[in-house]
Amino acid sequence: MAAGNEVSSTYYIQHHLQNLTFGNHPENGWSLAHSAEEAREMGFWAIHLDTMGWSIAMGLLFIWVFRKAGKMATTGVPGGLQNAVEMVVEFIENLTRATFHGKNPMIAPLALTLFVWILLMNTLKIIPVDYFPVLFAKLGVDYMKIVPTTDPNATLGMALGVFGLIIYYSIKVKGIGGFARELSLTPFNHWALIPFNLVLEIIGLLVKPLGLGLRLFGNMFAGEVIFILIALLPFWAIWLLDVPWAIFHILVVTLQAFIFTTLSVVYLSAAHEHH
Repeated sequence: MAAGNEVSSTYYIQHHLQNLTFGNHPENGWSLAHSAEEAREMGFWAIHLDTMGWSIAMGLLFIWVFRKAGKMATTGVPGGLQNAVEMVVEFIENLTRATFHGKNPMIAPLALTLFVWILLMNTLKIIPVDYFPVLFAKLGVDYMKIVPTTDPNATLGMALGVFGLIIYYSIKVKGIGGFARELSLTPFNHWALIPFNLVLEIIGLLVKPLGLGLRLFGNMFAGEVIFILIALLPFWAIWLLDVPWAIFHILVVTLQAFIFTTLSVVYLSAAHEHH
């Protein structure tokens, strides 16, 4: 019986951590993946449909909420939605002014988009871990992970987007020659140490998107695993541990969105600075 429980627990954990994958299977053509092995065989062209679907849904929700708040905006006493949106906008505006020292009207909207979008995706974690997997299983869908930020493909994808902007603005503001000099003559301003400088600066540059993506993924994935482990406990223990952990995780959800946004703005500020 113990062995059976162990197998059931192992399957439960693996099932809840498996994405709904669609990709180019080498033998059967395009098909849904029913195992981790199939997903690996699909390789680079495999798509996590649940990650894509829920991240797009949260992006559309963000646009809809802020558009609705904008249309309902009044100069009088603001309603609850307008007040909440104004608080978020003001928070991001103050954050941008404090951390971004260049002149670029795109940075504040970008920071607002990153913060709210990541916050909405992270907040999906508060929904009980069994709710959507069971619901979609009744509809014939075997796997369903609803938190996009527990998928490294999503977090690294956003981080690579920020990294692309860092490179773009570094070249646009400083020029190709200026950016090359920054990489080759920092931190030691001597031609003989250019190879050493290049190694240090390129590593530091590449660490930025890796740090952004993996930090967000690691924290959210760890929280997901803990929620799954709590769900395996007896009924009384679930009520004792799940609610306090969910309340604590609200802070983690917000903090991770804040950290990703803040570091993105800091990196983009450095890209606008002349050295």
